[in-house]
Amino acid sequence: MSVGFLLATLVAWGQSAAPERMDRDLEVAENILGTLLRQEAGRRSFFPVEVRGNYVAGYGVTFRLPLGGGMNRFAIAGFPEPPDMVNVTPDGFSYSYSRKSQDQAREEVRSSTRVKTAKAPKAAMESDDSLESKIRDRFMEVSKNFLADYGDVISGLKADERIVITNRSDNFEPEFDMIWVNGGGESRRPLLSVEARRGDIDQLKQGKISRAEFMNRLKVVNTETTESLDPDLEVLSSLFGRLYREDLSKTYYVQGNVRYERLKDFGVMYYMKVYSSTEMEGDRFMMPTQNLRDVSQKDRDAKVKELYPKFESELKENIVEYGRTLRSLKENEQLVFNVRLTKCEGCGIPAELEVAIKSSALKDYSAGKATKEATIGKITLKKTGVQ
Repeated sequence: MSVGFLLATLVAWGQSAAPERMDRDLEVAENILGTLLRQEAGRRSFFPVEVRGNYVAGYGVTFRLPLGGGMNRFAIAGFPEPPDMVNVTPDGFSYSYSRKSQDQAREEVRSSTRVKTAKAPKAAMESDDSLESKIRDRFMEVSKNFLADYGDVISGLKADERIVITNRSDNFEPEFDMIWVNGGGESRRPLLSVEARRGDIDQLKQGKISRAEFMNRLKVVNTETTESLDPDLEVLSSLFGRLYREDLSKTYYVQGNVRYERLKDFGVMYYMKVYSSTEMEGDRFMMPTQNLRDVSQKDRDAKVKELYPKFESELKENIVEYGRTLRSLKENEQLVFNVRLTKCEGCGIPAELEVAIKSSALKDYSAGKATKEATIGKITLKKTGVQ
């Protein structure tokens, strides 16, 4: 056996083993993080969901632990046969199943809540708020310590890739979003996220930075959604939904509404899922924004790749041009668009985009204090994954 052949074999083996190694590391990390959360809570069953980790090449690892607000009582939406109710207390949690309608279940919850409120309304509310606050504090504390003490168990990450621990779903298809039903339908929920670069984790382990410096470098978000009805946010949602319909867009298009989420003292996040084509019979495609029919997979992918730079450029321009109409955002808040791109395997385009700009920059442009080009230059663009 030649040396060259042996080296080629080892390289091929290493490449094929890498995904298995990442899967193993994720399993280990999920177990560690879940154990730390349970130990911090003091009870095995305090958190009624499991940690789920996912790796995206070029971005890093995201651990999702979807904790809703109002942990006293909540219903879970998005499952084919969800439990009617999950009751969570400091002593644990339990699931209740029945054949009652969802309306009946909600009415019973409201009735029981009203009875408790009649006895001691202030004490009950303080108890709920205290429990939720403890959950959030523990989540943040455990997440930070996990990144500092165990972040390096995930091997294979590049220095510029990251590890993110968050309580949110991806919000394009919120399959495990939690709907509050106590107290008459409150729907605010917390948004918690802690993010570390692999390069910073390595520097901490090598003693090049202190633990305090590492903690300062973490990207932390601790806020909550709000239900304030801001007409300008709704108008922008409708506007982008229309702007990127099949008949107006010249690149990719959306189907349905462009969802958004108002976040307290943070800003607003919009969620766009864009498409490029519709599959027809016989592995042929139709591309409505290009007026193309009966297109092969190869030609379709080539066109998708060709359209990407134009889509990215126009998206940034549209965010600046129409984002300046927002009036409800504060100076230090942000306008953020999360975009999930059309599938195109092997095309080299990102899987997702996060496009963000500060409200102050949009206000300066609206007031004539900055040019469009200068304002576009203040946009931050984060690409996730490579297709």
